[in-house]
Amino acid sequence: MRFIVITSDQGIIGAAKEGFHPADEALFFTDWRKALDESAGADMMFVDLMDTLTEAHKIDGYEKFAQAKMAHPTAASVPLVLINAPDDYDIDSMVGWPDFLFGNLRRPINSKVIRRMTTYV
Repeated sequence: MRFIVITSDQGIIGAAKEGFHPADEALFFTDWRKALDESAGADMMFVDLMDTLTEAHKIDGYEKFAQAKMAHPTAASVPLVLINAPDDYDIDSMVGWPDFLFGNLRRPINSKVIRRMTTYV
């Protein structure tokens, strides 16, 4: 399996490295634009909502990510798992599109949560 993980959170990176099967290929990015361009052949993509925000507490950055993913020639078809902001982090709004997300994870993220998500592909 091939997984894309978009985050700068070292805890999530560690959980993913531990949670993925040793035979899996995992690519880690902090820049979602680069991740989208490297998505060919990916079985699943994980994105940390916090790493899509361009302005604190404003959903606009996530909207730009989502629109770019939906329009991308290879990334559009890759199932997406959103890692939500921490429960105590206020965001001005939240948006969604029908069938855009494959999964939606709450923090804290651990290896067991990551492993469980990978069993769906």
